[in-house]
Amino acid sequence: MPKKGNSKHSMQLQQTINAFESLGNFLSTVSASNQPQLYSKAKAHNGWFTEENIDFTMQNWSKALSRENLIQWMSPYEFLDVDAPKVIAVVMAGNIPLVGLHDFLSVLLTGHKVLAKLSSNDKILLPFISDKLIEIDSDFANYITFTEGRLENFDAVIATGSNNTARYFDYYFGKYPHIIRKNRNSVAVITGEESEANMKALATDIFQYFGLGCRNVSKVYLPVTYNMDVFFNGMYSWKDMINNDKYINNYDYNKAVYLMSNQDLLDNEFMLLKEDKGFSSPIAVVFFERYTSFEQLQKELSTHADQIQCIVSQMGISNEVSFGKAQTPELWDYADGVDTIKFLLELD
Repeated sequence: MPKKGNSKHSMQLQQTINAFESLGNFLSTVSASNQPQLYSKAKAHNGWFTEENIDFTMQNWSKALSRENLIQWMSPYEFLDVDAPKVIAVVMAGNIPLVGLHDFLSVLLTGHKVLAKLSSNDKILLPFISDKLIEIDSDFANYITFTEGRLENFDAVIATGSNNTARYFDYYFGKYPHIIRKNRNSVAVITGEESEANMKALATDIFQYFGLGCRNVSKVYLPVTYNMDVFFNGMYSWKDMINNDKYINNYDYNKAVYLMSNQDLLDNEFMLLKEDKGFSSPIAVVFFERYTSFEQLQKELSTHADQIQCIVSQMGISNEVSFGKAQTPELWDYADGVDTIKFLLELD
């Protein structure tokens, strides 16, 4: 097999990396003050897309798309000539801003064409990014299509949705090469030895994007003797969440539902902590379970690995994420552990 350095695609790849780096530089300048219409339109479509959350997304992507990161992302792969690009249908979620951007960029990076079907909850931001990318390099105009209708004339599929929509995706897209992602949630493992800074960082992992992302921590594992005051003291740094109308409505609703069914709750007036074996907690609620030993905990995490996106911990657990880093993944941190670039490069 020819190495990437020997193929004509190496020139195309370098051109793409240059464009992505320029896009990253541009995103560092995006803010509500210089893009007021973009921000207001995005929030009008999805009230969870606050100015702070869009800013957080833009800055994260700006840092991710550095030349150093792009080269590190690409280094494990062999890129061959793409004489006839495939059309990749990408069905995107809309739970957090630009959640489909990684798939979008992965398709373009591998020399294929993206046919994007946007979520109704995030229809503004990605077209804005796409327009800027085409402005940077006009060649991308022939490789990017957005559609609101039925997906047709494609060669492979990357689709992200709920467990229910995944069944629909399996039915319609099963005959094509595909990546189909379902619901996942993230967890944190607490030992009781965490610093105050660790616990404040964990609050970010829980509350960033109002907890709507698959990388947000929705469940914590605690030692049997853990002092809950330490946990709640760490969470206090995000107390202003309660000032968001959509968030407080969910907090009030979920609290009322639990109390009417006589559920035991711990409540600090802006979040609820509920002992529960589940993983997908409602907005403003964090589930918890107690563990008695590290061995028991490892078995529990292994048993439910297909429901867990990432594990926030400092215990040395395989593939753990540091406190405060759940919502700042690297380009090579693939959703569900499925290597998107490898999938795209191996299409016949």
